Amino acid sequence: MKSPNSSTEHWPVSIGEAARRAGVSARMLRHYESLGLLPHVARTDNGYRQYSAADVHVLRFIRRSRDLGFSMEEITTLLGLWQDQERTSASVKQIAQAHIETLEQRIAAMQAMQRSLQTLVQCCHGDDRPDCPILDDLAAPE
Repeated sequence: MKSPNSSTEHWPVSIGEAARRAGVSARMLRHYESLGLLPHVARTDNGYRQYSAADVHVLRFIRRSRDLGFSMEEITTLLGLWQDQERTSASVKQIAQAHIETLEQRIAAMQAMQRSLQTLVQCCHGDDRPDCPILDDLAAPE
C-alpha cells in the first residue's frame, strides 16, 4: 500500500482529490479559493480545476490553522507570513499570542455559562410540577 505522501502520487489533481488530500471539503476548498487564500489555480482546457502539491500544502496549512481556531483574517495574515521568507518570527508569535488571549476570554465566558446552567439545573426539581427555574431565568426581563 502506498503512503499518502509517496513520491508516486500523480499531480496535478482534481478538486475532489485535492480536498481529500488536504482534509477539507470541496466546498471549503472553493470558499478558500474565492477568498484568495490559494494562488491562481490551473485549469484544463474544459475548465476543470487542477491542483498542485503546493496548492494542497497551502490547503493543509489553512485546515490546521482553522483547527486551531484562527479566523479567516488571521489565516490570511499567517499565510502571507508563511510565504514571506523575510518575515520575523516575532510577528507570527504576536498573532498567536493574541489568539491565545481571545481563546482564554471565550473559555472564561463558556465556564461562566456552565456555572450558571449548573446552578439553574440544581434549582430545578425536575419533577411533574410545571414550575421551572430554568425557564423562569430564560424568560426574566433584563
